Amino acid sequence: MNSTACVFLPPNYFLLGGGVVMATTHLHQHQHLSVTSHRHTLIIKQWRRILHTILVGDSGVGKTSLLVQFDQGKFIPGSFSSTVGIGFTNKVLTVDELKVRLQIWDTAGQERFRSVTHAYYRDAQALLLLYDITSRSSFDNTRAWLTEIHEYAQDDVVIMLLGNKSDMASARVIRREEGEKLAREYGVIFLETSAKTGLNVDEAFMTVAKELVRRSVQLPIEPRFHLHDLMEPEKESSGCCGFS
Repeated sequence: MNSTACVFLPPNYFLLGGGVVMATTHLHQHQHLSVTSHRHTLIIKQWRRILHTILVGDSGVGKTSLLVQFDQGKFIPGSFSSTVGIGFTNKVLTVDELKVRLQIWDTAGQERFRSVTHAYYRDAQALLLLYDITSRSSFDNTRAWLTEIHEYAQDDVVIMLLGNKSDMASARVIRREEGEKLAREYGVIFLETSAKTGLNVDEAFMTVAKELVRRSVQLPIEPRFHLHDLMEPEKESSGCCGFS
């Protein structure tokens, strides 16, 4: 009986096109070895460089809770005091079979930390600006935040406006239409989210990731780097072979 050949590769990484490239193999659906016409094809998948994403907005709008919901899939009521300075987390997402790594920075909303936040704008590729739908002042202040973003961030930064705490319908003071109108005025993406229920939280970050990938002209959605005939034609074997 013919048996499927096994190939064990060490974690090989290469520099290619300014990014970090990882060599993987595909075997059936769960392993990574591509076998076609008695030959093995090593597929090199390119990892996107770290995509810097920043959460900004007034203190108390739910930035940290939104990040925890996205990262851990849970809401911890009353457990967060105001963020002091900057915190961050990394999250790997799959966008059309391409893995991208978001490095998400959670910033302090208080005025005394604003200069610290400004320092991170320049390297940001995406900014999520939050307001609280139960707070008129947090919504009104988004214009000041947008002014700062346009002053300190890159011209091509992806901006998303998020109306958070959408689960608090009875306390709502900002209509959805107001958020949509402001987003159209500034030409930014808009969603309403709930860090408590998880509504649109994953969608918000995935939308940002998709937009960053779409804008990238260097990385294809599907891997296009193939090394053919890396191995000898497959022969009958009862064991596995490996690279030393």
